[in-house]
Amino acid sequence: MTKKRKRQEDFQKVKLKVGKKKPKLENATDTTFKTKAIQIPEQLKEDGVLPTQNRKLNIKDLLSQMHHYSPGVKHNALLGLKELLSQYPFVIDAHLSSIISEVAAVFTDKDSSVRGAAVHLLQFLASKIRAEQIAPFFPLVSAHLSSAMTHISEGIQEDSLKVLDVLLEAYPALLTDRSIILLKNFVELISHQQLSKRLKSRDKLSWMLSVNPNRRVTSQQWRLNVLTRLKKFLQAVVDGSSDTEDEGLQEQKDNSHSVRNPVCISWKLHANNQQHIQLFESGGLRPKINSSFRLRSLTSVMDSAEKGLSSAENLKGFIEIIIPLLIECWIEASPAQSAPILGNLLESESQQLMQQVLSIIHLLWKLTKRHDETYKMELWLRMNYLVDFKHHFMRHFPYSLQDTVKHKKKDPCKSNRNCMKSSNNIDHLLLNLTLCDIMVSLASASTLQTDSGWLDMIRKFVTDTLQDGSKLNSKQVNRLLGVTWRLMQIQQNKVATEPLIKAVYTLYQQRNLLFPVRTLLLKFFSKVYQKEDLRTQRIRSRSKVLSRWLAGLPQQLALLGLRNPELSNQLIDIIHSAASRSNKELLQSLQATAARIYDPLEGTLVLLPAEAQRRLVQLVYFLPCLPASLLACLSRCCIMGRMSSDLAATLIGILHMRSSFAGWKCQVQDNSVNDVDYFSFLFSTLIGFSREELTSLQGIRGKPHISQTQLSPIRLYLTDLDQFLHHWAVTEVICHSLSTIPSQSQCFDILQTGICKYLVGLVVIPDSTAGSVLCAINKLLDQACIISENLHRFLASCCYSLLYFLLTIDREDAEHLQKRDMLWRSCISALALLPRLLRLMLQSLQVSRICREELPVVAQLLRLLMQHGQLRSHMITNEFLVQQIIKDIMTLKSGEVQEQWLTDLHYCFNIYLASHPQTPGPINTVY
Repeated sequence: MTKKRKRQEDFQKVKLKVGKKKPKLENATDTTFKTKAIQIPEQLKEDGVLPTQNRKLNIKDLLSQMHHYSPGVKHNALLGLKELLSQYPFVIDAHLSSIISEVAAVFTDKDSSVRGAAVHLLQFLASKIRAEQIAPFFPLVSAHLSSAMTHISEGIQEDSLKVLDVLLEAYPALLTDRSIILLKNFVELISHQQLSKRLKSRDKLSWMLSVNPNRRVTSQQWRLNVLTRLKKFLQAVVDGSSDTEDEGLQEQKDNSHSVRNPVCISWKLHANNQQHIQLFESGGLRPKINSSFRLRSLTSVMDSAEKGLSSAENLKGFIEIIIPLLIECWIEASPAQSAPILGNLLESESQQLMQQVLSIIHLLWKLTKRHDETYKMELWLRMNYLVDFKHHFMRHFPYSLQDTVKHKKKDPCKSNRNCMKSSNNIDHLLLNLTLCDIMVSLASASTLQTDSGWLDMIRKFVTDTLQDGSKLNSKQVNRLLGVTWRLMQIQQNKVATEPLIKAVYTLYQQRNLLFPVRTLLLKFFSKVYQKEDLRTQRIRSRSKVLSRWLAGLPQQLALLGLRNPELSNQLIDIIHSAASRSNKELLQSLQATAARIYDPLEGTLVLLPAEAQRRLVQLVYFLPCLPASLLACLSRCCIMGRMSSDLAATLIGILHMRSSFAGWKCQVQDNSVNDVDYFSFLFSTLIGFSREELTSLQGIRGKPHISQTQLSPIRLYLTDLDQFLHHWAVTEVICHSLSTIPSQSQCFDILQTGICKYLVGLVVIPDSTAGSVLCAINKLLDQACIISENLHRFLASCCYSLLYFLLTIDREDAEHLQKRDMLWRSCISALALLPRLLRLMLQSLQVSRICREELPVVAQLLRLLMQHGQLRSHMITNEFLVQQIIKDIMTLKSGEVQEQWLTDLHYCFNIYLASHPQTPGPINTVY
């Protein structure tokens, strides 16, 4: 019992009493803890650096949601991005890389709503981001686009075409840089590869159209969608080419040696037959050196994929793939084999598909002409595809559209098969013309007999279309003229070309043609004329229709006036080109219409802008005859101010070159400008006013238009500053032309006769006219000239009237102050050259007849004349007259306080005249 008690003591159980706490164990873990609140006020505030949209999300938040698994979150993120970027456009530049990469990544998203939102956002970004900004990131965009176009999902493929539309619209040049990859994607969208049955090995794979029943649209509609984008893409490639030409009007070369190099000649060094003209094969500053070596282009060192369609090898490879597929599409859309009738009717969707097929082939043909070896490329195309094109394309040519729309009212244009259009604006005429353009590019003069059958069909269609009176748009006319030009190059004899030119002229004669259409027709006729003129005289046979067209151009120019300045410029260029080639019909028509073109009031010359006026002035040189009536019109054009003074100087120079005074050593055209008419032109232009205008000025009285003095019978009409400066500039040119006439004395006599006949006796004369007359007298006067007394007195009166006007100009009158220097020089020069003129003017200064207000002006004039160095000797000679004038002034001012102007007059007389050795007595004897 003792051992048992002892064992129980070792494991004794503690008895707990009620109300007492349990004692802690020695190895117990303390689980108590304390907590405190943490305040984070900064995280609850909006980000002050990055802007947010209405959901308080910034750009980083929205971009991070683009990786969310939920389509709804990604869709809302795309909508939020568009909202944020539209409110804060500067965010685009700061986060451009992230935005582009995230948006491009969802091109292949499984959800259609996400892809649709991505397309809308991309369209918004395209309007905000420039091409140079997105260029570094465009390879990534292009890669995602290619992934979407080749995706296994049909919906992603369909939406990829929408992305392609946006990029083609905004960044066509960037998209076409990687053209090879995208072209292969286009092919894979409508076809699949198949092992050729002709080949047992897998070395060559052929492509065939694919049919996918899972698509939401029919196979034909899907191919139409794809081919529409392919056509836009190829158009961007063509537009991005450096060698751009007018579509339809480009001259296609029949061989590689048909390039013509222009020759630039400067005639100034050879005008007097002092040196023979050396002609080089090429124009410019350096003669061309014939060499078989050629510089390698930069594209030859690039990778084949980087060169794209600029490489002939890549272009041929793509043509070999796409043409068979396009022919298959054509066969599906073409009319039934049982209806090979003229004008086969097509359904709307079928014609759209056929139009895209032909447009793609046409663009590929244009790309082949951008390569150096164009002739070889055309041979390759003809050899491989002419048979198929004749069999499939020309079998039912021409094609018409089946129109189911009922017209309430008969319209001759709508009833015409060439004007038929459906509600979706399908142009079946353009379809036929595109087909014609493709086919004629495969023909040449050497293959004319072989291709005569289908060429006759095209020629008949083109002729009928031009002559049926339909209203054609510019695109149709452009393609139509291109086919016509090519047909004329294939068969260049007059029998074949004259009906085509006549048909085009029939279209040209239509009224109310659109401006682009009229422009295209003018370019076509101009090109035909230049081509005809380049032929040698031995084989030249001028077209009667072309001569009729040229003869009608001056009359059209006169009728057009200011209604269409651009069209007038084109007419002027063509007329100038034909006139420089001495076209007889055009020159006769231009001569007959010259009076209307150069009419000073409503003529074409004064209505058109400056550049067109310059070209019209140059045409004066080519006129066969310049009668007096035309010279009168030209004189009025020069002085009315409706063309610049520089252009008036050019016109005067041209007339001088046409006159007998030009100094030509070789024989010039007889009676082109009569000498009497030429002097009449110079005198009328020098005067600056017509006889009627001078007559109407005689009734004007008083200020501010008239400057009048009691000491001169001539009153000055004060012209506007612009009119004065223009007249003065023309006067300088007239004086130069007069000075180049060999017999100066006879020229002066003619000028003197004109002044005495038309100006002497007038009471009111414009200030510019008086100054111009003095300027001409100064230029022509020499020792052999004899001046009549009437002219002397007239010039003396003009001098005093001008000097009085110059001395009485108000300082605030800035307009007339600018005339001072020019008029002062002309007056002083005339007084210095003609001593009698100075004496007559001093004799006219009878101060007893003037009012006291004019005395200071006379005193100032005498003082200035005495101070002038050129007149000092003449003033000394006329010292007695000056002395008498001063005495008369002192008599009028006797008994009054001597004013400053009178003191200055005394001082100048004592300094310049009274102190001279030849002076008869001191000045004090006058007083």
